[in-house]
Amino acid sequence: MKKYYVIMIMAMASFSSCEDFLDREPLSSISPEIYFTDASQVQAYVDDMYHRILPDNTGNSYGAYGADAGTDNQVEIDNPPVRFEEGQWKVGQTGGNWDFDNIYRCNYFFSSVNSKFGRNLDGSENTISGTLADIKHFIGEMYTLRAIEYFKRYQNIGDFPIITLPLPDDLAVLTEASKRSPRNEVARFIISDLDKAITLMTDKDFPTVRINRDVALLVKSRVALYEGTWLKYFKGTPFVPNGEGWPGKNKDYNANYQYPSGGIDEEIDWFLSQAMEASKEVAERYKNQLTVNTGVLQQSASDPVNPFYDMYASVDLSTVKEVLLWRRYATSVKTHAIAIEANTDNGAGIGLTRAYVQNFLMQDGAPVYTHGTYADGDGYYKGDKTIADVRANRDSRLSIFLQEPGQINIFDGSTSQNIFYTVPKPDILSEGQYRYPTGYLMRKGASFDIAQYININGSYMGVPIYRSAEALLNYMEASYEKKGVLDESAREYWTLLRQRAKVSDDIDHTVDLTDMEKESLNDWGAYSAGKVLTDKILYNIRRERRCEFISEGLRYMDLCRWRAMDQMLDTPYHPEGMHLWNTPMQSWYTNYVIDGSEKANMSSPDLSEYIRPYQKRKNQKCYDGFVWHMAHYLEPISIKNFQLTSSDGTTINSSSIYQNPYWPLESDQPALR
Repeated sequence: MKKYYVIMIMAMASFSSCEDFLDREPLSSISPEIYFTDASQVQAYVDDMYHRILPDNTGNSYGAYGADAGTDNQVEIDNPPVRFEEGQWKVGQTGGNWDFDNIYRCNYFFSSVNSKFGRNLDGSENTISGTLADIKHFIGEMYTLRAIEYFKRYQNIGDFPIITLPLPDDLAVLTEASKRSPRNEVARFIISDLDKAITLMTDKDFPTVRINRDVALLVKSRVALYEGTWLKYFKGTPFVPNGEGWPGKNKDYNANYQYPSGGIDEEIDWFLSQAMEASKEVAERYKNQLTVNTGVLQQSASDPVNPFYDMYASVDLSTVKEVLLWRRYATSVKTHAIAIEANTDNGAGIGLTRAYVQNFLMQDGAPVYTHGTYADGDGYYKGDKTIADVRANRDSRLSIFLQEPGQINIFDGSTSQNIFYTVPKPDILSEGQYRYPTGYLMRKGASFDIAQYININGSYMGVPIYRSAEALLNYMEASYEKKGVLDESAREYWTLLRQRAKVSDDIDHTVDLTDMEKESLNDWGAYSAGKVLTDKILYNIRRERRCEFISEGLRYMDLCRWRAMDQMLDTPYHPEGMHLWNTPMQSWYTNYVIDGSEKANMSSPDLSEYIRPYQKRKNQKCYDGFVWHMAHYLEPISIKNFQLTSSDGTTINSSSIYQNPYWPLESDQPALR
């Protein structure tokens, strides 16, 4: 542990900002007495933390809006997540998300700034020069950023140390501080940070490229909903405090743990109440400011624009009320590759799954399976034997964002680069890095403007990070989980989202037609704790969330908190793509190799008429399907961290921390269960 913090302090010494002052002198040697004396210095430090903590969402890791890769929504070509490979996710000797670098940076800020500002949050003791509202807001931003950073850590690790000070390089102090707090206490700490931020950011609204009060409220609702539902669906297991086999019980400091609310049921109720309260405030403010959706994909420069589509393909999002926080880009400053990957690079090798496409409702609000078979339909639903048919008469969130061969991609301009001015037939057979894995390609972020394609990695559209639509969905779910009824506000919010999606707002009709056994074939969210849901209203709330956040990176988070992957403990899951065999699309290609050999380029029709991206070659990862282990709901803590927190720096069993459920205390070993 001592060595780790030495490394962390060295990292602090390399801290830099756009402010020359910080560039001149290492932060670790700057005395708080001569820095953080005016608002501009406070802002400079906060500005640097944005890129360290906030999600990037630009495709640097997952491609063009491909952050759901490795779920039942999207898959990545030849690269299934290790969590779904039998025996391949192992305890590391080093690495993982047991990391405090950004937390240390935040804590350094608070230890330096709060002594000048005053700890009562009203600024009555403030000695920092500048506009008080600005100073309060910047401090509120940092509380929000620390909350977001903690939320990332606790989602991956669960129980986690709560550290609020930049600790000295003292082994005894650091070992004591490393003790893991129960996960619900970490969630409460995150919420307390957000409550401080909400209080501090009341007096001023900055442009939405900066965190504002509504962002803090939205994040609070997300955190509270996450923990409330996690506690509910993991109740009684080692994944919650005092559950059977909870490893925290083996440590003296957690041996007699009592929930702050009295018990786990009361704790669940508290978190759901917090989620309702925070989400409703945002939802009420923005429910009538959702971005307009025409339901039609613009196909020429003279056609009316669709603001909903453009929300993901515009340079400037400052006037888009639904977008609470977005990241600005500019040529010659900072760019990304979203447009290129959505167009020329085939989604960076990431494709939508058949299960996701089938899960979207028809425009009349009915599930697809009520209109004939998935393959042939009944005329209103036209079947899935062409991509054009799949899109017809569907929820517009699917029809707008699913690419169809022949659609116009770019309206004007010319270039010598290999840019697709119209959507080509899916490249499903080549061995290129960016071939289509499923045949279904996302077009979110595919700008119609040629300027976004001139240079590789040269796109500069703004990227939404937080949208107010989430507040409506968070309230719907939290209120229903808490009360078991669809209250007036939840029904109103749901109606608004359905109307925006150009889907019938007769919610009861959808619920009446829902067949949970059929839904379970398309949607991991139809399960909790290995059982198919019996509550059709709750399921359809989950469906709405899945369809609204198409490829925006919330899916895996939701699946974990719902405990929605237990069914794969016993039954492997095979992701599938578009309907290829025995369809007109089969004739688009001629050079099929389907013998399962190393040269095979397509899955055999003997397995399925639908593309199976991981069953083309028998030596592929996950050829036998995705499997799951209970341990995988949390990641293992690496062995080095046990050694650093042990009494002698070596003996793991004397460590002040404990391993996550069903992970061994030995490196290079897979989950025990």
